[in-house]
Amino acid sequence: MNHEVGPQIDETIVDPKTYGDEHLYHQTFARLRRDDPVHWTRPADFRPFWAVTRHADIMAIELDAANFLNAPRQFLITRADEQMLFEATGSTNFAKNLVAMDDPEHKKFRMLTAAWFGPKSVRNLEDKIAALARETVDRMIEKGGECDFAADIAAWYPLRTIMIVLGVPREEEPRMLRLSQKLFGSTDAETGGGDGATSMVEARTEFYEYFEQLTADRRVNPRDDVATILATAEIDGEPMSDVARNDYYLIIAAAGHDTTSSAISGGLLALLQNPSELARLRADPSLIGAAVDEIIRWTTPVKHFIRTAVEDREVGGKAIKAGDSLMLCYPSGNRDEEVFADPFAFRVDRGNANRHLAFGYGAHLCLGNALAKLEIRILFAEMLSRIGHIELAGKPAWVEANFVSGLKRLPIRYRAEDRA
Repeated sequence: MNHEVGPQIDETIVDPKTYGDEHLYHQTFARLRRDDPVHWTRPADFRPFWAVTRHADIMAIELDAANFLNAPRQFLITRADEQMLFEATGSTNFAKNLVAMDDPEHKKFRMLTAAWFGPKSVRNLEDKIAALARETVDRMIEKGGECDFAADIAAWYPLRTIMIVLGVPREEEPRMLRLSQKLFGSTDAETGGGDGATSMVEARTEFYEYFEQLTADRRVNPRDDVATILATAEIDGEPMSDVARNDYYLIIAAAGHDTTSSAISGGLLALLQNPSELARLRADPSLIGAAVDEIIRWTTPVKHFIRTAVEDREVGGKAIKAGDSLMLCYPSGNRDEEVFADPFAFRVDRGNANRHLAFGYGAHLCLGNALAKLEIRILFAEMLSRIGHIELAGKPAWVEANFVSGLKRLPIRYRAEDRA
Protein backbone atom coordinates (compact mmCIF):
# COMPACT_ATOMS: atom_id res chain seq x y z
CA MET A 1 0.00 0.00 0.00
CA ASN A 2 1.47 3.34 -1.07
CA HIS A 3 1.67 6.31 1.23
CA GLU A 4 1.64 9.87 -0.04
CA VAL A 5 5.06 11.47 -0.42
CA GLY A 6 4.76 15.11 0.60
CA PRO A 7 6.46 18.07 -1.06
CA GLN A 8 8.90 18.50 1.83
CA ILE A 9 10.85 15.52 0.53
CA ASP A 10 11.70 17.53 -2.60
CA GLU A 11 13.93 19.85 -0.60
CA THR A 12 15.59 16.89 1.11
CA ILE A 13 16.48 15.34 -2.27
CA VAL A 14 18.44 18.39 -3.43
CA ASP A 15 19.85 19.59 -0.10
CA PRO A 16 23.65 19.02 0.03
CA LYS A 17 23.34 18.37 3.77
CA THR A 18 21.33 15.22 2.99
CA TYR A 19 24.42 13.79 1.31
CA GLY A 20 26.51 14.54 4.38
CA ASP A 21 24.18 12.35 6.48
CA GLU A 22 24.11 8.75 5.26
CA HIS A 23 21.24 7.78 7.54
CA LEU A 24 19.03 10.60 6.29
CA TYR A 25 19.90 9.92 2.66
CA HIS A 26 19.09 6.22 2.77
CA GLN A 27 15.97 6.75 4.88
CA THR A 28 14.68 9.29 2.36
CA PHE A 29 15.39 7.25 -0.73
CA ALA A 30 14.17 3.95 0.74
CA ARG A 31 10.84 5.69 1.26
CA LEU A 32 10.84 6.94 -2.33
CA ARG A 33 11.61 3.47 -3.72
CA ARG A 34 8.67 2.11 -1.74
CA ASP A 35 6.08 4.85 -2.22
CA ASP A 36 6.96 6.89 -5.33
CA PRO A 37 10.01 5.48 -7.15
CA VAL A 38 9.75 7.92 -10.07
CA HIS A 39 8.96 11.08 -8.17
CA TRP A 40 8.13 14.46 -9.72
CA THR A 41 10.35 16.80 -7.75
CA ARG A 42 9.84 20.56 -7.54
CA PRO A 43 12.29 22.15 -5.10
CA ALA A 44 11.97 25.88 -4.59
CA ASP A 45 15.36 26.91 -6.01
CA PHE A 46 15.77 24.31 -8.78
CA ARG A 47 14.15 23.52 -12.10
CA PRO A 48 11.85 20.51 -11.61
CA PHE A 49 12.85 16.93 -12.46
CA TRP A 50 11.92 13.30 -11.96
CA ALA A 51 13.86 11.54 -9.16
CA VAL A 52 14.42 7.98 -10.44
CA THR A 53 15.27 5.77 -7.48
CA ARG A 54 14.95 2.09 -8.51
CA HIS A 55 17.72 0.01 -10.04
CA ALA A 56 15.62 -1.27 -12.96
CA ASP A 57 14.39 2.18 -13.97
CA ILE A 58 17.87 3.72 -13.75
CA MET A 59 19.32 0.92 -15.86
CA ALA A 60 16.56 1.20 -18.45
CA ILE A 61 17.31 4.89 -18.91
CA GLU A 62 21.08 4.29 -19.08
CA LEU A 63 20.58 1.64 -21.78
CA ASP A 64 18.36 3.96 -23.86
CA ALA A 65 20.94 6.67 -24.48
CA ALA A 66 19.31 7.70 -27.76
CA ASN A 67 16.13 8.73 -25.99
CA PHE A 68 17.58 9.99 -22.70
CA LEU A 69 20.35 12.47 -23.39
CA ASN A 70 23.23 13.62 -21.18
CA ALA A 71 22.89 17.12 -22.62
CA PRO A 72 21.86 19.78 -21.85
CA ARG A 73 21.47 19.29 -18.08
CA GLN A 74 24.29 17.40 -16.36
CA PHE A 75 23.64 17.64 -12.62
CA LEU A 76 21.66 19.60 -10.06
CA ILE A 77 22.48 23.24 -9.59
CA THR A 78 20.16 26.02 -8.49
CA ARG A 79 18.39 28.35 -10.90
CA ALA A 80 20.61 31.16 -9.63
CA ASP A 81 23.77 29.17 -10.34
CA GLU A 82 22.48 28.25 -13.79
CA GLN A 83 21.99 31.94 -14.49
CA MET A 84 25.47 32.72 -13.18
CA LEU A 85 26.98 30.04 -15.44
CA PHE A 86 25.09 31.37 -18.43
CA GLU A 87 26.31 34.90 -17.79
CA ALA A 88 29.89 33.68 -17.32
CA THR A 89 30.09 31.17 -20.16
CA GLY A 90 27.05 31.57 -22.43
CA SER A 91 25.83 28.11 -21.38
CA THR A 92 24.19 26.48 -18.38
CA ASN A 93 26.48 23.48 -18.92
CA PHE A 94 29.37 23.52 -16.49
CA ALA A 95 31.72 21.75 -18.91
CA LYS A 96 31.36 20.05 -22.29
CA ASN A 97 33.16 16.83 -21.41
CA LEU A 98 32.37 13.14 -21.85
CA VAL A 99 29.61 13.12 -19.25
CA ALA A 100 27.85 15.97 -21.05
CA MET A 101 28.09 14.47 -24.54
CA ASP A 102 25.83 12.22 -26.56
CA ASP A 103 26.56 10.12 -29.64
CA PRO A 104 27.98 10.47 -32.20
CA GLU A 105 30.14 13.14 -30.52
CA HIS A 106 30.51 11.15 -27.30
CA LYS A 107 31.88 8.07 -29.05
CA LYS A 108 34.48 10.08 -31.00
CA PHE A 109 35.80 11.79 -27.87
CA ARG A 110 35.72 8.63 -25.77
CA MET A 111 37.78 6.71 -28.33
CA LEU A 112 40.65 9.19 -27.98
CA THR A 113 41.65 7.74 -24.61
CA ALA A 114 39.71 4.45 -24.45
CA ALA A 115 42.86 2.37 -25.02
CA TRP A 116 44.60 4.09 -22.11
CA PHE A 117 41.86 2.97 -19.74
CA GLY A 118 41.29 -0.43 -21.31
CA PRO A 119 42.27 -3.77 -19.71
CA LYS A 120 45.68 -4.04 -21.40
CA SER A 121 46.86 -0.57 -20.37
CA VAL A 122 45.52 -1.04 -16.86
CA ARG A 123 47.44 -4.32 -16.51
CA ASN A 124 50.58 -2.51 -17.64
CA LEU A 125 50.10 -0.04 -14.79
CA GLU A 126 49.76 -2.74 -12.13
CA ASP A 127 53.42 -2.67 -11.03
CA LYS A 128 53.38 1.11 -10.67
CA ILE A 129 50.13 1.01 -8.71
CA ALA A 130 51.49 -1.74 -6.46
CA ALA A 131 54.55 0.41 -5.76
CA LEU A 132 52.28 3.35 -4.92
CA ALA A 133 50.25 1.13 -2.58
CA ARG A 134 53.42 0.08 -0.75
CA GLU A 135 54.48 3.71 -0.50
CA THR A 136 51.02 4.63 0.78
CA VAL A 137 51.08 2.02 3.54
CA ASP A 138 54.65 3.08 4.38
CA ARG A 139 53.28 6.59 4.90
CA MET A 140 50.56 5.24 7.20
CA ILE A 141 53.16 3.43 9.31
CA GLU A 142 55.41 6.50 9.43
CA LYS A 143 52.55 8.49 10.91
CA GLY A 144 52.91 6.46 14.07
CA GLY A 145 49.63 4.63 14.32
CA GLU A 146 47.06 7.39 13.92
CA CYS A 147 45.86 9.52 11.00
CA ASP A 148 42.89 10.95 9.16
CA PHE A 149 42.63 8.21 6.58
CA ALA A 150 40.36 10.21 4.24
CA ALA A 151 42.57 13.30 4.11
CA ASP A 152 46.04 11.83 4.68
CA ILE A 153 45.88 8.56 2.74
CA ALA A 154 42.82 7.95 0.55
CA ALA A 155 42.98 11.38 -1.09
CA TRP A 156 46.56 10.96 -2.31
CA TYR A 157 46.95 7.40 -3.58
CA PRO A 158 44.44 7.54 -6.49
CA LEU A 159 45.50 11.11 -7.20
CA ARG A 160 49.07 9.96 -7.89
CA THR A 161 47.78 7.12 -10.07
CA ILE A 162 45.70 9.37 -12.33
CA MET A 163 48.49 11.95 -12.50
CA ILE A 164 50.81 9.24 -13.83
CA VAL A 165 48.27 8.43 -16.54
CA LEU A 166 47.70 12.07 -17.38
CA GLY A 167 51.36 13.04 -17.18
CA VAL A 168 51.22 15.62 -14.37
CA PRO A 169 54.37 15.85 -12.21
CA ARG A 170 54.19 14.97 -8.53
CA GLU A 171 54.87 18.51 -7.35
CA GLU A 172 51.57 19.62 -8.89
CA GLU A 173 49.48 17.12 -6.93
CA PRO A 174 48.59 19.43 -4.02
CA ARG A 175 47.16 21.90 -6.52
CA MET A 176 45.22 19.18 -8.34
CA LEU A 177 43.77 17.90 -5.06
CA ARG A 178 42.79 21.36 -3.84
CA LEU A 179 41.04 22.18 -7.11
CA SER A 180 39.25 18.82 -7.28
CA GLN A 181 37.91 19.26 -3.77
CA LYS A 182 36.81 22.79 -4.57
CA LEU A 183 35.10 21.54 -7.73
CA PHE A 184 33.13 18.62 -6.30
CA GLY A 185 32.72 19.93 -2.76
CA SER A 186 31.64 23.39 -3.83
CA THR A 187 28.54 23.32 -1.62
CA ASP A 188 30.49 22.19 1.45
CA ALA A 189 31.82 25.06 3.56
CA GLU A 190 34.99 23.13 4.45
CA THR A 191 36.01 21.64 1.11
CA GLY A 192 34.78 24.18 -1.40
CA GLY A 193 33.70 27.35 0.32
CA GLY A 194 30.00 26.53 0.29
CA ASP A 195 29.14 28.90 -2.53
CA GLY A 196 28.15 26.40 -5.22
CA ALA A 197 28.85 27.21 -8.84
CA THR A 198 31.04 30.19 -7.98
CA SER A 199 33.63 27.84 -6.47
CA MET A 200 33.22 25.42 -9.37
CA VAL A 201 33.93 28.14 -11.94
CA GLU A 202 36.94 29.38 -9.98
CA ALA A 203 38.35 25.84 -9.82
CA ARG A 204 37.67 25.25 -13.50
CA THR A 205 39.45 28.49 -14.45
CA GLU A 206 42.57 27.53 -12.52
CA PHE A 207 42.49 23.99 -13.91
CA TYR A 208 42.32 25.41 -17.44
CA GLU A 209 45.25 27.74 -16.88
CA TYR A 210 47.38 24.79 -15.83
CA PHE A 211 46.20 22.57 -18.69
CA GLU A 212 47.03 25.27 -21.24
CA GLN A 213 50.63 25.15 -20.00
CA LEU A 214 50.63 21.35 -20.08
CA THR A 215 49.32 21.32 -23.66
CA ALA A 216 52.01 23.76 -24.81
CA ASP A 217 54.70 21.61 -23.22
CA ARG A 218 53.48 18.34 -24.75
CA ARG A 219 53.35 19.81 -28.22
CA VAL A 220 57.05 20.54 -27.91
CA ASN A 221 57.99 17.60 -25.69
CA PRO A 222 55.62 14.70 -26.43
CA ARG A 223 55.55 11.79 -23.99
CA ASP A 224 53.76 8.50 -23.54
CA ASP A 225 50.83 9.93 -21.58
CA VAL A 226 47.25 11.10 -21.99
CA ALA A 227 48.27 14.77 -21.95
CA THR A 228 50.20 14.20 -25.18
CA ILE A 229 47.22 12.46 -26.77
CA LEU A 230 44.94 15.37 -25.91
CA ALA A 231 47.49 18.03 -26.88
CA THR A 232 47.66 16.61 -30.41
CA ALA A 233 44.16 15.14 -30.78
CA GLU A 234 41.93 15.64 -33.80
CA ILE A 235 38.18 15.18 -34.13
CA ASP A 236 36.85 14.61 -37.64
CA GLY A 237 40.23 15.62 -39.05
CA GLU A 238 40.31 18.95 -37.22
CA PRO A 239 42.36 19.86 -34.13
CA MET A 240 40.36 19.62 -30.93
CA SER A 241 39.28 23.04 -29.66
CA ASP A 242 40.98 24.49 -26.59
CA VAL A 243 37.72 24.39 -24.63
CA ALA A 244 37.03 20.75 -25.52
CA ARG A 245 40.58 19.76 -24.63
CA ASN A 246 40.51 21.53 -21.28
CA ASP A 247 37.15 19.99 -20.44
CA TYR A 248 38.59 16.57 -21.26
CA TYR A 249 41.58 17.18 -19.00
CA LEU A 250 39.21 18.31 -16.29
CA ILE A 251 37.10 15.15 -16.20
CA ILE A 252 40.18 12.91 -16.08
CA ALA A 253 42.16 14.97 -13.58
CA ALA A 254 39.30 15.60 -11.13
CA ALA A 255 36.80 12.76 -11.45
CA GLY A 256 39.55 10.24 -12.16
CA HIS A 257 40.75 10.26 -8.58
CA ASP A 258 38.14 11.92 -6.37
CA THR A 259 35.62 9.13 -6.80
CA THR A 260 38.20 6.42 -6.16
CA SER A 261 39.43 8.11 -3.00
CA SER A 262 35.83 8.29 -1.76
CA ALA A 263 35.37 4.57 -2.39
CA ILE A 264 38.61 3.73 -0.58
CA SER A 265 37.86 5.77 2.55
CA GLY A 266 34.20 4.69 2.59
CA GLY A 267 35.25 1.08 2.08
CA LEU A 268 37.55 1.17 5.07
CA LEU A 269 34.81 2.69 7.21
CA ALA A 270 32.41 -0.07 6.14
CA LEU A 271 34.96 -2.71 7.16
CA LEU A 272 35.56 -1.04 10.53
CA GLN A 273 31.82 -0.84 11.16
CA ASN A 274 31.48 -4.51 10.21
CA PRO A 275 34.41 -6.18 11.99
CA SER A 276 33.24 -9.70 11.15
CA GLU A 277 33.49 -8.82 7.44
CA LEU A 278 36.94 -7.36 7.97
CA ALA A 279 37.98 -10.56 9.71
CA ARG A 280 36.61 -12.65 6.83
CA LEU A 281 38.55 -10.62 4.30
CA ARG A 282 41.76 -10.94 6.31
CA ALA A 283 41.25 -14.68 6.64
CA ASP A 284 40.44 -15.20 2.94
CA PRO A 285 42.18 -12.72 0.63
CA SER A 286 40.55 -14.43 -2.37
CA LEU A 287 37.39 -12.50 -1.43
CA ILE A 288 39.04 -9.21 -2.42
CA GLY A 289 37.42 -9.14 -5.90
CA ALA A 290 33.88 -9.40 -4.57
CA ALA A 291 34.78 -7.06 -1.71
CA VAL A 292 35.88 -4.34 -4.14
CA ASP A 293 32.52 -4.45 -5.93
CA GLU A 294 30.72 -4.38 -2.58
CA ILE A 295 32.79 -1.37 -1.51
CA ILE A 296 31.86 0.44 -4.71
CA ARG A 297 28.17 -0.50 -4.34
CA TRP A 298 28.21 0.60 -0.72
CA THR A 299 29.89 3.98 -1.24
CA THR A 300 28.61 5.03 -4.71
CA PRO A 301 30.64 8.28 -4.89
CA VAL A 302 28.71 9.71 -7.88
CA LYS A 303 25.33 10.49 -6.37
CA HIS A 304 23.49 11.33 -9.56
CA PHE A 305 23.52 12.37 -13.17
CA ILE A 306 20.64 13.96 -15.04
CA ARG A 307 19.21 12.80 -18.35
CA THR A 308 16.78 14.67 -20.62
CA ALA A 309 13.95 12.88 -22.43
CA VAL A 310 13.98 13.29 -26.21
CA GLU A 311 10.32 12.35 -26.62
CA ASP A 312 7.39 11.24 -24.51
CA ARG A 313 8.22 8.03 -22.66
CA GLU A 314 7.03 5.93 -19.72
CA VAL A 315 9.39 5.19 -16.84
CA GLY A 316 8.27 3.18 -13.84
CA GLY A 317 4.64 3.70 -14.78
CA LYS A 318 4.99 7.50 -14.97
CA ALA A 319 4.39 9.52 -18.15
CA ILE A 320 7.61 11.37 -18.96
CA LYS A 321 7.26 14.28 -21.39
CA ALA A 322 9.79 15.30 -24.01
CA GLY A 323 12.21 17.77 -22.43
CA ASP A 324 11.70 16.50 -18.87
CA SER A 325 14.79 16.06 -16.69
CA LEU A 326 15.40 12.78 -14.86
CA MET A 327 17.77 12.52 -11.88
CA LEU A 328 19.35 9.06 -11.78
CA CYS A 329 19.83 8.40 -8.05
CA TYR A 330 22.68 5.89 -8.05
CA PRO A 331 23.10 5.23 -4.30
CA SER A 332 19.38 4.52 -4.12
CA GLY A 333 19.60 2.05 -7.00
CA ASN A 334 22.49 0.38 -5.22
CA ARG A 335 20.32 -0.19 -2.13
CA ASP A 336 17.36 -1.52 -4.12
CA GLU A 337 15.80 -4.43 -2.24
CA GLU A 338 14.59 -5.93 -5.53
CA VAL A 339 18.18 -6.49 -6.68
CA PHE A 340 20.36 -6.80 -3.57
CA ALA A 341 19.25 -9.10 -0.76
CA ASP A 342 19.49 -7.31 2.58
CA PRO A 343 20.95 -4.25 0.81
CA PHE A 344 21.84 -2.40 3.99
CA ALA A 345 24.20 -5.19 5.05
CA PHE A 346 27.83 -4.87 3.98
CA ARG A 347 29.06 -8.28 2.78
CA VAL A 348 32.51 -8.89 1.34
CA ASP A 349 31.27 -12.05 -0.40
CA ARG A 350 28.07 -10.60 -1.88
CA GLY A 351 27.50 -12.69 -4.99
CA ASN A 352 25.93 -10.01 -7.16
CA ALA A 353 27.70 -6.87 -5.91
CA ASN A 354 28.95 -6.33 -9.46
CA ARG A 355 25.39 -5.42 -10.48
CA HIS A 356 25.92 -2.04 -8.85
CA LEU A 357 25.31 1.13 -10.86
CA ALA A 358 28.11 3.21 -9.38
CA PHE A 359 29.97 3.35 -12.71
CA GLY A 360 26.82 4.03 -14.69
CA TYR A 361 25.80 1.63 -17.41
CA GLY A 362 25.65 1.29 -21.18
CA ALA A 363 27.33 3.80 -23.48
CA HIS A 364 28.37 6.03 -20.60
CA LEU A 365 29.92 3.35 -18.41
CA CYS A 366 32.76 5.05 -16.52
CA LEU A 367 35.85 5.11 -18.72
CA GLY A 368 38.17 4.48 -15.77
CA ASN A 369 36.21 1.71 -14.04
CA ALA A 370 38.86 -1.00 -14.53
CA LEU A 371 41.59 1.30 -13.22
CA ALA A 372 39.53 2.27 -10.17
CA LYS A 373 38.82 -1.36 -9.25
CA LEU A 374 42.49 -2.28 -9.62
CA GLU A 375 43.58 0.61 -7.38
CA ILE A 376 41.10 -0.35 -4.66
CA ARG A 377 42.02 -4.04 -4.81
CA ILE A 378 45.77 -3.45 -4.61
CA LEU A 379 45.62 -0.92 -1.78
CA PHE A 380 43.34 -3.01 0.44
CA ALA A 381 45.44 -6.13 -0.15
CA GLU A 382 48.59 -4.23 0.80
CA MET A 383 47.03 -2.49 3.77
CA LEU A 384 45.39 -5.56 5.30
CA SER A 385 48.59 -7.59 4.95
CA ARG A 386 50.71 -4.98 6.74
CA ILE A 387 48.36 -3.27 9.20
CA GLY A 388 47.40 -5.72 11.91
CA HIS A 389 44.71 -3.74 13.71
CA ILE A 390 42.61 -0.74 12.67
CA GLU A 391 39.88 1.06 14.61
CA LEU A 392 37.98 4.31 14.50
CA ALA A 393 39.60 7.13 16.48
CA GLY A 394 36.87 9.73 16.12
CA LYS A 395 33.71 10.62 14.26
CA PRO A 396 33.68 10.33 10.45
CA ALA A 397 32.32 13.23 8.38
CA TRP A 398 31.01 13.38 4.81
CA VAL A 399 31.26 16.12 2.19
CA GLU A 400 27.94 17.95 1.90
CA ALA A 401 27.46 17.78 -1.87
CA ASN A 402 24.66 16.25 -3.92
CA PHE A 403 26.68 15.43 -7.07
CA VAL A 404 29.98 13.72 -6.16
CA SER A 405 30.83 13.17 -2.51
CA GLY A 406 32.35 10.91 0.11
CA LEU A 407 34.14 11.07 3.42
CA LYS A 408 36.11 14.19 4.22
CA ARG A 409 37.29 12.92 7.63
CA LEU A 410 37.99 9.39 8.81
CA PRO A 411 40.15 9.41 11.95
CA ILE A 412 41.66 5.98 12.61
CA ARG A 413 44.09 4.29 14.98
CA TYR A 414 46.10 1.28 13.85
CA ARG A 415 49.07 -0.98 14.47
CA ALA A 416 51.57 -2.21 11.89
CA GLU A 417 51.96 -5.96 11.52
CA ASP A 418 55.33 -7.32 12.67
CA ARG A 419 56.79 -8.78 9.49
CA ALA A 420 60.10 -9.87 10.99
